[in-house]
Amino acid sequence: VQLQACGGGLVQAGDSLGLSCAASGRTFSTSAMGWFRQAPGKEREFVASIRWSGRGTVYAGSVKGRFTISRDNAKNTVYLQMNSLKLEDTAVYYCAAGSSYLNTRPNEYNYWGQGTEVTVSS
Repeated sequence: VQLQACGGGLVQAGDSLGLSCAASGRTFSTSAMGWFRQAPGKEREFVASIRWSGRGTVYAGSVKGRFTISRDNAKNTVYLQMNSLKLEDTAVYYCAAGSSYLNTRPNEYNYWGQGTEVTVSS
């Protein structure tokens, strides 16, 4: 699976932003997908994941209620809608493919996109 994330940008606190991740490869529709982020000087952290069918999601506590992960298997795309953005959401966001949406550690995901940068300003 090859992944290409896009949609990042510079926004103000409180704004919304949507990320998307286009996948190529026949296994997308059977893969769990996750979003992770990495802020400068920090380790990569889990943001959200979604089951291959779309019927099952997991969110990090820091984004629950503000972010929504979804997928369209017909378009081989996974999305991350981010609302009420905060300064601490500033990071490079990565999409990843793995075997289980219940996995929340980076080393549990096999394929990674190149990352898209999100900057939230005050």
